Amino acid sequence: MEHIIYEVDGPVGIITLDRAEKANAVDQQSLDEMDEAWSMAAADRDVRVIVLKANGKHFSSGHDISVTDQAVGDDGKATGDNPGTQVDWKERGLQAIYEWETIHYLGYSRKWRDVPKPSIAAVQGACIAGGLMLCWPCDLIIAADNARFSDPVVRMGIGGVEYHGHTWEVGPRKAKEMLFTARNFSATEAEQLGMVNRVVPLDDLVDETLKLAHQIAEMHPFALAQAKRAVNQTMDVQGFYTALQSVFDIHQTGHGNAMTVGGYPVMINLEQMKKTN
Repeated sequence: MEHIIYEVDGPVGIITLDRAEKANAVDQQSLDEMDEAWSMAAADRDVRVIVLKANGKHFSSGHDISVTDQAVGDDGKATGDNPGTQVDWKERGLQAIYEWETIHYLGYSRKWRDVPKPSIAAVQGACIAGGLMLCWPCDLIIAADNARFSDPVVRMGIGGVEYHGHTWEVGPRKAKEMLFTARNFSATEAEQLGMVNRVVPLDDLVDETLKLAHQIAEMHPFALAQAKRAVNQTMDVQGFYTALQSVFDIHQTGHGNAMTVGGYPVMINLEQMKKTN
């Protein structure tokens, strides 16, 4: 792995985003490596709790907008100056975007959410747009006092990121405010809204997260899995699972409209996107 570090601390599996020089923006390689780490933690019987954290100043600036639309080769590598993805939308249109995002965005986030082991995200600094799709699938979120959360993609002509946890995480009115204004929600406000479990000093973030993870790991693993399933299933009965898919399809209409109007999957050019993130 190049962008993700995976290590085990007794009964705790630790997944670390390690692209600090890119503010932990995630590209296809990062997502695939992260999914591999989640799978390793899920399969390891000695791992009872999973922690997701990030190196550097920021948890994640979201999707890596420096990638091109070129498809990677059979060896998994792209040619040219920029890394490529398998989203060859210039050749196959919206179908390419829909298929790729179904796997790498909605698919991975839902998969991680349903891993039958408790998970905790430790968030510092910026957690922007696609970064929400990394922490929201976790069962608990511990935020540093400098953490801030936002989803500014309405500015790009899209109604929100692909994993629509917004309404469930902060409630309908605050979800609309988050999307309509693109403003930052502080760690304290996120805690008040119920999106964050605890706010701790930045210097204590990792220690406090690991302390909680080890505390939870003392519980019976099957009981933990049952407790997690009970809460998740309750949300799914209330419509969470169905809503995710429905809003994902709405999200794709944003790409389609942008491609029709401007010839690009979002209604903003690359340089503007870089400034936004």
